Amino acid sequence: MSIFLRDDNEKAIEWKEKIEKWFKDNYPEVIIVPVPKDLQNCGLVPHVVIVLGGDGTIIEMAQKDNGCGVLIMGLNLGHVGFMASVREPKDFLDGLRKLMSGEYRVDDRMKIKAEIIRDGKKFAEIGAINEVVVQSLLGMVELKIEIDGHPLQYIRGSGAMVSTASGSTAYNLSAHGPIVMPDINCFIVSELFDHNIPTPSVVIKEDKTVTIKVENFRESGRFTLSKTGEAADVVVLADGTEAISLENGDEIVMKKSDDFVKFVEIEPNYFFNSLKEKFAFK
Repeated sequence: MSIFLRDDNEKAIEWKEKIEKWFKDNYPEVIIVPVPKDLQNCGLVPHVVIVLGGDGTIIEMAQKDNGCGVLIMGLNLGHVGFMASVREPKDFLDGLRKLMSGEYRVDDRMKIKAEIIRDGKKFAEIGAINEVVVQSLLGMVELKIEIDGHPLQYIRGSGAMVSTASGSTAYNLSAHGPIVMPDINCFIVSELFDHNIPTPSVVIKEDKTVTIKVENFRESGRFTLSKTGEAADVVVLADGTEAISLENGDEIVMKKSDDFVKFVEIEPNYFFNSLKEKFAFK
């Protein structure tokens, strides 16, 4: 077992100490080890990782999994907690007790596998739990969206987003996309500030291939990516990270990933309770 947190989160550090003591007092046979830096070797990966933080921290840990099947238990110390197994700190220790006694179910969440095609060849590959976004950093980009090669939408605006049901309550919701129950495997295609008359989001079946083609944008050279130093006017991002600069003619081809993210689910009807608490559903 491991505990994952961000080093600058003081509450998480305090809870890490409490949880380590709780396991020592109640389950001394449990060995807590650091999350390995290299998660490519699944034999070195712990079976369960307790994540202390908000949804962003949970996604950060899930991104590290790389198909090893880690069981993630999120203890929410953030604002929303849609991806957390336990949303209130007062319930953390009871949630851990339920984990150890087997009083939980495993929630498999769909991931997106995206390939960036340039000049007919795979240029890069990224994966996302919430969403893949193609976005102009300043100005306008022209995009064409296809489903299994069939034209769906032409966008002339800030960009487009393809999200999972897990990501429906994240950036997708800010873009006025629909809220989808997280156990539904699907793609949600949403435009970002189209300069034409707004069109609604479209929910696409999980076995389809969604392609975003970069048709045209004006290169300004005003921005550079800090990680690579290359110029960036239009980028593709997975879960708000891993920005890759795009060129005219690039294609982003998205399919359902072969592996899932596995979350511990303890609270019954947690999703509907979250909707009522966060969005004043009556």
